Amino acid sequence: MQLSSFVIVDTTAEAPQTVIPQKGGQRILQNVLVVGLSVLLAFGVLAFGAVDEWSTFAFEAGAAMLFLVWVAEGVVSGQITLSKNPLYLPAALFFVLILAQILLRTTAYGYVTRYEAMRYLSYGIVMLVAAECVRGEELRKQFVIAMIAFGTAYAVFAVVQELTTNGRIFWLHRPQFGGGIFGSYVNRNHYAGVIEMLVPFPLVVSMGHLLKKEKKAIVGFCAILMASTIFLSRSRGGMIAFALQIVLFAVLALLQRRNPRVAGTLAAVCLLVLIFLFIIGKGQVLGRLRDLAPGTRLNMTLDCLKMFAKRPVLGWGLGTFPVVYPKYRSFYTSLFINEAHDDYAQLLAEMGTLGFGLMVWFVVRLYRYRWASSRRWEFKWDAALSLAALLGCSGILLHSFVDFNLHVPANTALFYALCALAASNRDKASNKAIAPRNPSAAELSDLKIESK
Repeated sequence: MQLSSFVIVDTTAEAPQTVIPQKGGQRILQNVLVVGLSVLLAFGVLAFGAVDEWSTFAFEAGAAMLFLVWVAEGVVSGQITLSKNPLYLPAALFFVLILAQILLRTTAYGYVTRYEAMRYLSYGIVMLVAAECVRGEELRKQFVIAMIAFGTAYAVFAVVQELTTNGRIFWLHRPQFGGGIFGSYVNRNHYAGVIEMLVPFPLVVSMGHLLKKEKKAIVGFCAILMASTIFLSRSRGGMIAFALQIVLFAVLALLQRRNPRVAGTLAAVCLLVLIFLFIIGKGQVLGRLRDLAPGTRLNMTLDCLKMFAKRPVLGWGLGTFPVVYPKYRSFYTSLFINEAHDDYAQLLAEMGTLGFGLMVWFVVRLYRYRWASSRRWEFKWDAALSLAALLGCSGILLHSFVDFNLHVPANTALFYALCALAASNRDKASNKAIAPRNPSAAELSDLKIESK
């Protein structure tokens, strides 16, 4: 009987790798994992963000099934490989900190922290599967196409539902407490958060040379459509985050390629989005942008700092904000406040200095290790995926200063998946490389500019 072994593989090394032939069962399981990951992420978004008990359970069960399939793939291949992803250590230590809050009984509400620990474990599985399974050039291409297809279909649905709204999600489900419905979310800001993470995929692909001109035009239209729905949702944080993504992409393109073509094209995309909004929803969008006073959100952030001052090391416990906050609230309201509308301030209050420090370390390692991997994004699917994922993470990280996207399971899972994909290199041995095509005149021109 052949015993499985556990091996750690450094995928960041540039040394040549020996190509290991794949078994038929292993290849099938790899495809199942990539498809399953895409389906699970899409399910969380469509299931109202996976915030209800039934959808949270279904999401966690799906993550557990993905983990079992990943283990089975390792058994079939004869070894369970684990790459040296730079994000694994801070993510694992953050989970250890949650367990410490539970075991040491420093959490203000043990049941809620245990519940959040199970959620975090499902996010870890999503991150693991994304980092370890979407590593071949062909698989990374498939994942990019899947995200573009889902994001476009979801944006079309959101627009149609908005134009024919009856106050219900999917025209059937009426939210218990109401809200600013857009797409499958009760909160329009959470819809914007999803699109912020998805729109860089068609945006990056349409700016590169991975597809022929006619296909690039279609993908470019998908990017414009998805971006327009961020503004139609009237999420102020989403609008600002998308603007940052455009600026970041343009600056990166200019620094890496020294070619103004991409920056000019991005400006054209922004112009088309503005024209689209002028025709459809100018008044609503401008009205939301004029209303940018900090108001109660700033008060909640300051109140979180008061909470942090009482327990500065381990915090009050993950997920305990709505339980502890009424004691520190500095303003009157008859509403129940379940989140701080500032993910960073809430993290500081719930996890203390240790948890906040681990988050900062996680983000620093994400950007430190991945800027260089995106230099070939115009010609390689793996680099295009890394850059798109990094832009998506950048958008949601900025948006989290004024909203609580990272407390919505579907959005958080997508964020961790993108972080894992941005921080991991493709596995050169896992799949055959895509056959290169003859470069076009535009590509040759860009290559000459880069060589200079």
